Amino acid sequence: MPIPVLQPLRRRVRYLSPLLWLALALLLEAGYHVSRFRVPAPELELDPPFYTSCQEPPDPGNGSAPAGARARESAALVMLARNEEAGAAQHSVASIERRFNRWFGYPYVFLNDRPWSEDFMATIRATTNASVAFEVIPPEQWTFPASLDKEKAQASIEKQGRDGIMYGGLTSYHHMCRFFSGAFYKLEALKKYKYYWRIEPDVDFSCSITYDPFVEMARHKKVYGYTIALGEEGTTCPSLFRQVADWKEAHSIRSTDLWRASMSPSRLPWPLRTFAKHLPHRDRRGDSWNLCHYWSNFEIADLDFFRAAPYQSLYAQLEKAGGFYFERWGDAAVHSLAVNLLAEPRKLHHFADFAYRHDYYYQCPANARDGQLPASGPLNAAEPRWAPERDDGVGCRCSCDSARPRNVGAYCLSKLREPTSTKRPWRTWVLGWVY
Repeated sequence: MPIPVLQPLRRRVRYLSPLLWLALALLLEAGYHVSRFRVPAPELELDPPFYTSCQEPPDPGNGSAPAGARARESAALVMLARNEEAGAAQHSVASIERRFNRWFGYPYVFLNDRPWSEDFMATIRATTNASVAFEVIPPEQWTFPASLDKEKAQASIEKQGRDGIMYGGLTSYHHMCRFFSGAFYKLEALKKYKYYWRIEPDVDFSCSITYDPFVEMARHKKVYGYTIALGEEGTTCPSLFRQVADWKEAHSIRSTDLWRASMSPSRLPWPLRTFAKHLPHRDRRGDSWNLCHYWSNFEIADLDFFRAAPYQSLYAQLEKAGGFYFERWGDAAVHSLAVNLLAEPRKLHHFADFAYRHDYYYQCPANARDGQLPASGPLNAAEPRWAPERDDGVGCRCSCDSARPRNVGAYCLSKLREPTSTKRPWRTWVLGWVY
């Protein structure tokens, strides 16, 4: 005979059971959704450094090259600068000449939206023996697109300035981001080149680069190389990811491991997560971009990747959306999302052996133990002293303090490199909820 006092409890359990089953089903569905973004760890490292010690560079004294060296690639060092930045531009050229180009002699292409001053050109020519071209960007490539309402765009830029958006109030900065995202790759001055190395005024290279990175990019079929990855300022591009994700879906582009690694899947179950699509940095399913991006003030890349139809189609959609002006979409964010979307993990390269500083961000590898070639004449002429060596070092005669290899938190860099890392695979797929 049932105990009377338990009857109300049984009724409550009976009515509650469907809710518990529903909650369990939603939880399992959300877990399955997150698992679809896992990035499996490869058996072998996909992106090791091209070299992990010094190589014998060509001798500038007699023009000889090491045995087995390949011919140079069709490539240029490219800098966007203003006339008033002559001193800062000279600093960068002097640094890269000392550490790399004194041996390889790649040409420079300087870009400006205004005619170059004689002082700037004389300063640069006195700093390098390589050929130098001073180009003026065509006016139509450094202005508002014809299809855009200029008055509304300018009003938006002024509002961004009032709202404290980083560089949002500077019209020239918006022009620069649009230029490097689209027109840059079609410049007449760059048509004869396949690769470019973008450098900025006032940067430092503090390791010797004794191999040709363009040759290695070609040899290993890489399309994009970087040194530093960090989080984007989210307020500058709240709708950029949605535009890219919509283009991806419209063109039936499959998700690469790089694309999945750059996303943070929603932990909400369907259909709740679809309501998140109205938030910044979300696709129409409510999943988000984690804001990690490759810092494009240093990049070595294949121009043909950006000239190709897929990237140009993506850029055309971004141009039509107007976010380069109504928001402040940065070229670094555009490049990063495009590379993660259109390139396989093996096509990306982190120059872990390059010591690089821009502003107060830097990367500084340790020197490779027993790999500094102390008897090398060309190296001794350029850098006779170097920082301490370590067993895990990959650098060549680095003079920076490798006790702090970088001042950017490792999380963002590691997250973007997860498809090419064998570290923490359990965190990648077993505990996908962590991300």
